[in-house]
Amino acid sequence: MTGEEVPHLALATGTDRPHIRPPRNRVERRAIWWWTIRVVLSMVVVLGALGMTYGLWRESRPWVGPVFVVMAIGHLVTGAVMPRWRYHVHRWESTDHAVYELKGWLVREWRIVPISRIQSVDVARGPVQQWLGLATLRVVTASMEGHIKIVGLDAAVVARTAAELTAITQATPGDAT
Repeated sequence: MTGEEVPHLALATGTDRPHIRPPRNRVERRAIWWWTIRVVLSMVVVLGALGMTYGLWRESRPWVGPVFVVMAIGHLVTGAVMPRWRYHVHRWESTDHAVYELKGWLVREWRIVPISRIQSVDVARGPVQQWLGLATLRVVTASMEGHIKIVGLDAAVVARTAAELTAITQATPGDAT
């Protein structure tokens, strides 16, 4: 196998072992806001429930108070660090051969789905994503572990990519199983 046969496998310098280069495309910068809003909403729900429990149930105060403080610190740290870190890590790419994804902020995960394995291509847009002009591209295979979910992309890019992947998969021989 050479780098020309499979464009996304490049031979490592001075070795015979192939290595995979990172996907080329970043998620949209607006994804930072989307991830931040999600943390804030989670914080409101979790801390609101704990605060109500603390205020309404006296016997719970010795344990709810410390849990409230730990959860507040955890949410604040997550909200301050996670969105920008994820933006710097998350990458994706779609070609005529495969869909590639690199994600994670604590644990990094690389996924490659060959075009011949794709069963469906989905677009998802929640209310906050719609407000920010973002969307999620889901590429699904028959395998439980074979799907890719690329979040934080521009809605127009997702629509175009979904249409391109649909056309490519229809033209690709095989049964996607």
